[in-house]
Amino acid sequence: MRFVVDRNAFLRALGHITGIVERRNTIPILSNILIGADGSGSLTLKATDLDMEAIESVPAKVETAGAVTVPAHTLHDIVRKLPEGAEIKIERKGGEGRLKVAAGRASFELSVLPADDFPDMGQAEMPHRFTLESGELKRLFEKARFAISTEETRYYLNGIYLHSLESDGGMKLRAVATDGHRLAQVQTDCPAGAEGVPGVIVPRKAVGEVIKLLESDQAPVEVSLSQAKIRFTVGEVVLTSKLVDGSFPDYARVIPTTNKKNLLLENADLVKAVDRVSTLSSEKGRAVKLNVSEGRLVVSANNPESGSATEEISADYSNEPLEIGFNARYLLDITAQIDGAQALFKLADGSSPTLISDENDPSALYVLMPMRV
Repeated sequence: MRFVVDRNAFLRALGHITGIVERRNTIPILSNILIGADGSGSLTLKATDLDMEAIESVPAKVETAGAVTVPAHTLHDIVRKLPEGAEIKIERKGGEGRLKVAAGRASFELSVLPADDFPDMGQAEMPHRFTLESGELKRLFEKARFAISTEETRYYLNGIYLHSLESDGGMKLRAVATDGHRLAQVQTDCPAGAEGVPGVIVPRKAVGEVIKLLESDQAPVEVSLSQAKIRFTVGEVVLTSKLVDGSFPDYARVIPTTNKKNLLLENADLVKAVDRVSTLSSEKGRAVKLNVSEGRLVVSANNPESGSATEEISADYSNEPLEIGFNARYLLDITAQIDGAQALFKLADGSSPTLISDENDPSALYVLMPMRV
């Protein structure tokens, strides 16, 4: 196998797919990527962790066709450190167990494993298919992923629940994530072909890899799915992932519908106040207390070991005074998703879930459970 490839194009492709490869593997070949060079003038790069697979094509001058697997992160580091715009010559002679990587005066030899041993997820039939703008898919995933649970025992919460439904008089494509403490719900108009898709749970790792792929907001993403797998095609990259095999809970039951006390705040002021005050909250609970009264909000924290802190900010509120406690980190995670200037809190009382949204963007809403302070 022998070919020449542009360093920048090669690095870009490696950056797209090496994130899938775990740095520590009990199965040696899973630390490698498969490089296939064919006579059509392109390389095919493939990475997998057995749950997810990414394939990307890269233009190259192929002199001798062939296929081999090579350590993914080592190759990525080498290419990253080579001069920008360099031409990389890659060669494997006969049956030697080494791959030579050369550019200019730099030369490296990497150990390889046989291409035939590399696992393949297969090209299963995907009966459901739709196309969405990159920017919209990125928004759905980015604004919801902070709420994905990391508890392995509640594996059915370890991803984003993607489904279509009728809402506000039209069909919507909705992404939902929750860890039991907070919930994120983000939706967009349902693209053609997505109306009848089954509800699926996209794993946390796949969500992160897809977000990294979506560089241009306008580029189309083709989404194909079955009951067991989902595939994202973005330009020359095809990422396939197994779905979480479980039933997502009936999240609608935890979204309050009777919260009538509206609290409108300048989001930047709230973020700064919570961040400053939480410096003195206990490490374990990270609790801050919000005291709301007409025209103002007082954020406070009290830690018997290190002291206390308070900060007052102005607020648009005209109901009876209310006191409620939140985990500061959870509150900051939600306010970080609000793009507009003002955050709208819909409150009931000090012990009930609170609804939080961007006042000017009803397509995303968040639920935050209170905590005793």
